[in-house]
Amino acid sequence: MRLFHTSDWHLGQNLHGQERDFEHASFLNWLLARLKERQPDVLLIAGDIFDTVNPPVKSQERLYDFIVSAHEQQPLLTIVMIAGNHDSGSRIELPAPLMRRLRTHALGRVLWLDDGTLDVERLLLPLPDAKGEIGAWCLALPFLRPAEVTGATLGDDYLRGIGRVHELLIEAANLKRQPGQALIAISHAHMAGGSVSEDSERSLIIGNAEALPASLFGPSITYVALGHLHKPQRVNGEERIRYSGSPIPLSFSEIGYQHQILEIDCDGEQLRSVETLLIPRAVNLQRIGPAPLAELLLQLKDLPDIDLLADVDRQPWLEVRVRLDEPQPDLRNQIEEALQGKAVRLVRIGAEYAGKGSNDGGDSDEGLIELDQLSPQELFSRAWLDNYGSEVDEQTLSDFATLLQEVQLESEQP
Repeated sequence: MRLFHTSDWHLGQNLHGQERDFEHASFLNWLLARLKERQPDVLLIAGDIFDTVNPPVKSQERLYDFIVSAHEQQPLLTIVMIAGNHDSGSRIELPAPLMRRLRTHALGRVLWLDDGTLDVERLLLPLPDAKGEIGAWCLALPFLRPAEVTGATLGDDYLRGIGRVHELLIEAANLKRQPGQALIAISHAHMAGGSVSEDSERSLIIGNAEALPASLFGPSITYVALGHLHKPQRVNGEERIRYSGSPIPLSFSEIGYQHQILEIDCDGEQLRSVETLLIPRAVNLQRIGPAPLAELLLQLKDLPDIDLLADVDRQPWLEVRVRLDEPQPDLRNQIEEALQGKAVRLVRIGAEYAGKGSNDGGDSDEGLIELDQLSPQELFSRAWLDNYGSEVDEQTLSDFATLLQEVQLESEQP
């Protein structure tokens, strides 16, 4: 059996106010071509399909057009997609009855039966092979929100509730599968030891609690297809527990590595190979600086001129970082003037100020940090220090993180 592992499409995402539909369309066209070429039995999409819980109509059309095209191209292809923390679970599941006719399973939530047991049947999906026989079972684990995994029977420990759901589903899968059938888990979660992209990944962890341990997925699981972390990586070096990463760089912090999907081949219950399929970058993200303003302006003027025959949609997105000795009221005008006629699209200017550091005793070489470079927890910690003259204690920071997550969850209701 052959599977494709993808995640974190973030359809509808904006880069500092600029829509990225062209890049997503280019990726989906590339993915259709790879499906046709490699003929996998299953396509896995491990959460964060959309960038927001209320995605633009265009991004929803992109998803459903892709599913229809994939089905028309390969009628026997099975698609499994789960909701991530950026998605609305109910929105992901809304067209599920229709999508099942296209051999597509959409799982957004976990449900509990009246007797308090986990409804495992809806989360265990048969995966037919090329002969139409069940070659594997998929354990679908969408992003688990606190209300779904805490309560009278599970207690108030959020991470323990997540772990319990995993344990119950894996136990049910081990009972259901027949000899020779692989178990494939798909999950949107933060595993301990994972490398995080700070600029574009919303924290899943409350306070300073640890992420989920990889040991949760025992040796009976042939492969674990993870979503949430945007950088492709193995968890604890294990070949069978992987993040495929996002298909496009979702921030300038993600431009230093090649984006990819993973091709998984299984021989019965055994993992035979995991191969990387590199995704061509439709639009480059380019960063210039940090450098003094005079030097920076010279660098900008040396950029390639616009080619009138070239596709404007493929012009790089540009972030400019400038070091200043003093405020420059006309900074943007100077930069935009230097970029006149250049084949780039400016999306962000970041200014760093030389000289004395802040009044909190920081290093004098430290530049001015902009608000969008700080997480809510960091902002809260700095505000606490400014107001009370001491570092925030762990319990207060944990309480703040809990309140922050409650606010985020309320804002995500469609």
